[in-house]
Amino acid sequence: MEKIADATFKGKFGAYAFEVYTTDTIFNSVGAVYIFSKRTVDSDGKGTHIFLYIGQTDSLKERIPGHEKHHCVRSYGVNCICVHRDNDTNSRLRKEIDLLAANKTPCNAQ
Repeated sequence: MEKIADATFKGKFGAYAFEVYTTDTIFNSVGAVYIFSKRTVDSDGKGTHIFLYIGQTDSLKERIPGHEKHHCVRSYGVNCICVHRDNDTNSRLRKEIDLLAANKTPCNAQ
């Protein structure tokens, strides 16, 4: 995995450190909260993300390839996968819910 940036994203109650990767990254089997995003970089080199989908998994290696929301996120121009590593299931679920409470995402809608 080759990281292209670091980012901090806010939920309703907390802020979380993420590593930003390109969508062609092959991930190891690690637990994480992840965000499919469309990232733009301004003239000062600062990245801005539009969140397309927020999820969590116990294995990025198993979850990301063939993800059921790939078609949706591609239609919105996904170009990054942001990863917050966390091997604790309950912790990941709380963070996912917190991030979703503060950020609207077009591809999380059922």
